[in-house]
Amino acid sequence: MAAQGDHGSPVLADQEQPQWRQQWQQFAESRRAWLALWVIVILLLAALFAPVIAPQNPYDLTQIDLFDGRLPPGSVGESGFIYVLGSDVQGRDMLSAMLYGLRNSLFVGVLSAVFAVGIGVCLGLIAAYAGGWIDALIMRIVDFMLGFPTILVALVLLAVLGQGVGKVILALVIVQWAYFARAVRGIALVERRKEYVEAAMCLNLGSARILFHHILPNCMPPVIVIGTMQIASAISLEATLSFLGLGLPITEPSLGLLIANGFNYLMAGLYWISVFPGLLLLVAIFSLNVVGDRLRDVLNPRLQR
Repeated sequence: MAAQGDHGSPVLADQEQPQWRQQWQQFAESRRAWLALWVIVILLLAALFAPVIAPQNPYDLTQIDLFDGRLPPGSVGESGFIYVLGSDVQGRDMLSAMLYGLRNSLFVGVLSAVFAVGIGVCLGLIAAYAGGWIDALIMRIVDFMLGFPTILVALVLLAVLGQGVGKVILALVIVQWAYFARAVRGIALVERRKEYVEAAMCLNLGSARILFHHILPNCMPPVIVIGTMQIASAISLEATLSFLGLGLPITEPSLGLLIANGFNYLMAGLYWISVFPGLLLLVAIFSLNVVGDRLRDVLNPRLQR
């Protein structure tokens, strides 16, 4: 029964609380995960409102002064502009460049993960539900995709497709969807043998309804965990590709491209051009991994206390 509060209002006991609320409370018990979640929210807001909060548009030639190039952090330019994190060799404000680069990095990582989830989940459900040669065909393709290093496949794809945001997203989707397909298939195979699915099949509810209204909800917890991890992986992979010159073009920079631009100047003492974007990239990836680890502990009943 529900306990009475101080003012006579009913208070739900722990066992009577909705499952999502219990899971949220378990997630919030970890201070590290809570802090990482706030960091992710701040980074998302900074990336979303980059054109508003950035001191300058680092890719608008009318706002760049070449005479202010290579200024260390905290320097004041000839026009009176304060470069909080310094400037690069072209005279761009590093803080503004990092905000714009973070925007592109998060956009590529999140969008590629969303498309990969959609494709992988659908194929995994179809493989588990249909069985037979359809299951064998899909899983052989999955095994083929997972048999090669991710970075190698992405490099080959971008060498053929060329540079561009859309092409990078396409390459990342191709190398990511197999992870979701294999995970969903394994869970869906277990769910398909349960009584509620057999009852739905006996009632002729339709394959699509059974898949997406009955089986899919029970597959979502691991998909959420893997999706969080894959966003971090996609951001890291895109940064690697951009660093190697096969990712985003210079007109659409990311954090990886900013790191590459300053890498050649590290030995000259211009550390801020490469180190600051690298630290921001590290914070974003680390925060996503921390949140993903905590979600895994909360959403997996075997790991709950």
